[in-house]
Amino acid sequence: MAEAQNTKQEQDINQLLKVRRQKLAALQEAGKDPFQITKYDVTHHSLEIRDGFDALEGKQVSIAGRVMSKRVMGKASFCNVQDLQGNIQVYVARDSIGEDSYADFKKYDVGDIVGVEGEVFKTKTGEISVHAQKVTLLSKSLQILPEKYHGLVNTDIRYRQRYTDLIMNEDVKKTFVMRSKIISSIRRYLDGQGFLEVETPMLVSNAGGAAARPFETHYNALDEDVKLRISLELYLKRLIVGGMERVYEIGRVFRNEGLDARHNPEFTLMELYQAYTDYNGMMDLTENMFRHVAQEVCGTTLVPYGDVEIDLGKPFERITMVEAVKKYTGIDFDQVPDTAAAKKLADEKGVHYEERHAKGDILSLFFEEFVEEHLVQPTFVTDHPVEISPLTKRKPDKPEYVERFELFITAREMCNAYSELNDPIDQRERFKAQEAALAAGDEEANTTDEDFMNALEIGMPPTGGIGYGIDRLVMLLTDSPAIRDVLLFPTMKTLGGKDQ
Repeated sequence: MAEAQNTKQEQDINQLLKVRRQKLAALQEAGKDPFQITKYDVTHHSLEIRDGFDALEGKQVSIAGRVMSKRVMGKASFCNVQDLQGNIQVYVARDSIGEDSYADFKKYDVGDIVGVEGEVFKTKTGEISVHAQKVTLLSKSLQILPEKYHGLVNTDIRYRQRYTDLIMNEDVKKTFVMRSKIISSIRRYLDGQGFLEVETPMLVSNAGGAAARPFETHYNALDEDVKLRISLELYLKRLIVGGMERVYEIGRVFRNEGLDARHNPEFTLMELYQAYTDYNGMMDLTENMFRHVAQEVCGTTLVPYGDVEIDLGKPFERITMVEAVKKYTGIDFDQVPDTAAAKKLADEKGVHYEERHAKGDILSLFFEEFVEEHLVQPTFVTDHPVEISPLTKRKPDKPEYVERFELFITAREMCNAYSELNDPIDQRERFKAQEAALAAGDEEANTTDEDFMNALEIGMPPTGGIGYGIDRLVMLLTDSPAIRDVLLFPTMKTLGGKDQ
């Protein structure tokens, strides 16, 4: 029964699609091909008309957008036109636009794109509208939009057909407008702090700067294997060596890893580096920037996320990783004498580790297992073990730890920062340790970048550096539960040879 019903629906849809193409053919035969129109002058958008009604009432405007609904009532009709800013009602009367034009208008479909010239007025029911004097078909829609009252709710289709999602779901469009404003606000803040925005290579011979597996490809012209960058770090540090004291880059990076609510294989990262400061300076900058962006874009530093309210206005908590693990497990890793003792504790607590892991790795695993989920309000977790921080300066008084922090909000890592390692001898030893880990099976370990080593040997000043997951910040400020909700075109598994 259900199969027969589906077959009937498919036949009905195919017939409707056929009718739309027939309408287009008729228009073209009559010399009214909408696809021949190359431009249309728009004077106002829907929100501008509603907000400025007092000044615009009785005035001529020209709008353009997509027909989202249509009611034909003999000699007069109403339609709803959606543009960048929202929706507005249009009153179309035969006596105002002419008999031939009205006959054409009655044949227009929901989804068609029209231009309307007319006068701003308010209906008897108080709805601000445009009384059309001329309606121009600008583009003929040959597909059928999802049913009006149910909208587009299938998340898989929403992500694959973001263009349809943007048409049908107003909140989605608002999210991506917000995303643009967030990135613009970040740029304004950093530019005001004296930072220079730069661009560095995406195709690299050595994909370093993070613990991630790279995508690999082949450069035909040079007959060389290259990788897509996983980080922005090593090239930006070269610029610090070159004397550019404050630099940042916002760009796509690529990590050959899984997909989930927090991860997409290509995502937007921002990294910045500032000479003559340390990770404490990066904490201050981060706290001030998050507060600035929230206030500028959201109008408040109290940000709702799910069922909690995140307070970006009060000072962010600062706690070391050792203190955090002790707080939530009662175990003080400063009192754990060696790797063997750490592994024994992991066995007792059911924390999985690999044979190659040392005490610092075990501490990090304890943090992930027992602490992260509790870090809902803004919290800087500082002083990470050296084993998991190959590019970071050691703490002078505790060399088994480094001057590093991660900011957690809503139990998610929002950024990762260091007092950057500028000792080339120590850096080479760290790279050697990474290569040993790679040989032992760690596919995310770094390899030695000799050109970067040469830059460090020329000399890099004391420097603070940080990387921000822009997508996660957008998720926070738009109350979006998954990274796909803030990526216009997230990565999707290919279906039947179609685009992702």
